[in-house]
Amino acid sequence: MSLPSAVRFAASCSPRAVSRSSLQILSPTQSSFAHNAISRSPKTSYIRFYASRSKAKSTADLVPGSKQALTSEVARLEYGKSEAKMSAAVEWYRKEVAGLETRASGRVTPALLSPVRIELPGKEKDFVKLEEVATIGVRDGSTLVITVFEEHNLKAVEQALYAAKLPNIVPQRQDSRTIKIPIPRPTVEARNALTATAHRMAEDTRVQLRKIQQASVKKGDYKKHSVELEEFQKLADRNTVEVDKILAHMKKSTGAR
Repeated sequence: MSLPSAVRFAASCSPRAVSRSSLQILSPTQSSFAHNAISRSPKTSYIRFYASRSKAKSTADLVPGSKQALTSEVARLEYGKSEAKMSAAVEWYRKEVAGLETRASGRVTPALLSPVRIELPGKEKDFVKLEEVATIGVRDGSTLVITVFEEHNLKAVEQALYAAKLPNIVPQRQDSRTIKIPIPRPTVEARNALTATAHRMAEDTRVQLRKIQQASVKKGDYKKHSVELEEFQKLADRNTVEVDKILAHMKKSTGAR
């Protein structure tokens, strides 16, 4: 009789039902083990057994749906695409708010002109960044100074500055290669207006996140209450919270309402 069999035999008997002769069929080690199992309690002893590795079953089926990871390869691929799109939307909003925050705080930096795009002469619909055709400096902490590399690009730069329609950006030509832009200190009304712009952008970003989620869910045609629906919802919620944090940080740093 094996040791596990001996244990089961001892557990199935009451102390009175097991005689000294019954234990004699066991080896000394087995007999001692069984005798101890019996003598622990005057009543029947209950011993917990654990499945061997060969018979152990996976517990994956016991995990609630909300706790399971995506198991479908198609769902994982779609999740990855959605995650990338949502991250791109949040990063776009983060950069836009950084520019608004800089303007609202009154700090004068070349980043104020980052949205400007130049259409060079002879290159229609081929727009380049301002820093590709000119240097941008700060004078006296309140004036931006633009110096173009080539004189014939000055007019295109000036036109691009007006076309960008940036608040409080009024170019003033200094000479054939230089433009200066005095930046006034933002008023309370100006800061509130910039914050309102950030609010509108935040809502646009939230709408974009919902559209990405809905498009992914529609592609998968998932069942109601499925783990896929929950995971896509969590992804959208996470990115929405990030948008809210970016907006809250701007409002706090600028003191706007």
